[in-house]
Amino acid sequence: MILVTGGAGYIGSHNVIALIEAGYDVVIFDSLELGHMQTVETLQNIKATGRVVDFIKGDLKNPNDIKSVFEKYKIDAVIHFAAYSQVAESVKNPRKYYINNVYGTLNLLNAMIDYDVKKIVFSSTAATYGEPSYVPIDEEHPQIPINTYGKTKLMIENIMDDYDLAYGLKSIRLRYFNVAGADKLSRVGEWHEPETHLIPNILKSTFSGGKTFEMYGEDYDTKDGTCVRDYINVEDLACAHVLALKYLENGGKTNYFNLGTTEGNSVKEVFRSCEEVTGKQIPVVVKSRRDGDPAKLIADNKKAKKELGWNPEKSLADSITSAYNWEKKLTEKLV
Repeated sequence: MILVTGGAGYIGSHNVIALIEAGYDVVIFDSLELGHMQTVETLQNIKATGRVVDFIKGDLKNPNDIKSVFEKYKIDAVIHFAAYSQVAESVKNPRKYYINNVYGTLNLLNAMIDYDVKKIVFSSTAATYGEPSYVPIDEEHPQIPINTYGKTKLMIENIMDDYDLAYGLKSIRLRYFNVAGADKLSRVGEWHEPETHLIPNILKSTFSGGKTFEMYGEDYDTKDGTCVRDYINVEDLACAHVLALKYLENGGKTNYFNLGTTEGNSVKEVFRSCEEVTGKQIPVVVKSRRDGDPAKLIADNKKAKKELGWNPEKSLADSITSAYNWEKKLTEKLV
């Protein structure tokens, strides 16, 4: 049984699908503060795999909540997604992020040690690198985060090193670049309230009654003045987590990997691609920069390819197309 914290959220839900399709039974642990019960029900209704998908509502900030999961189930490994992840909010309200992300993860790790569970795949981030000294960014790039969100994730990585040394807890830290797209069958996708991510916000502007898309900053030191990011498809990302889990099952040691495509696209390039996929002209207004946003983040993913056998397959257009299909379904769901 694999414990998936945050499994009712965006990335977690896609990983639950990947796990059950790979033959694992899953228990989802989620507070539903950011996730959705409808997502859990969708995951539980995927019949083809014949796997178990159980759900426990709980909060990692409450140690008893997470201990109760280990009491009830024989957990073999953990995949940990539960976290706050909005960069701008983290800068304005660091207390919220340190308590939830760091303290919550400590409660999870302590429960794992108490119940002799020694394998965890951790949802980390390229934000731990901060403003890059060079691109593409490899795993040995200095980790000097420039926002609170990145600092919480780096702190957790450091804690995991200490827990490995002291208790033998093996961890794989997957440092995501920018995640995009949705399930190819539109069963799950991005569903944030409010939505802060670039691609769904652009796409929301195409629907009747949609809002004008807000572009933050066009004075960065990049090819067209807007931020450049490496957009990795969420299904490709989910595949990497299954490979990381198998890596640990096969005796792999604590390690860390970048998950990205090695290709960078600017905000304006993503905007144009969204217009091409949807066939619609999207209203846009340019605003000032947001705090804590590096100008350019592009991954070097050779290590993940070599050691995990992972290879991203989907293009930016694939991600936008699946995201658009999901947004259409979500719009109907919320009407």
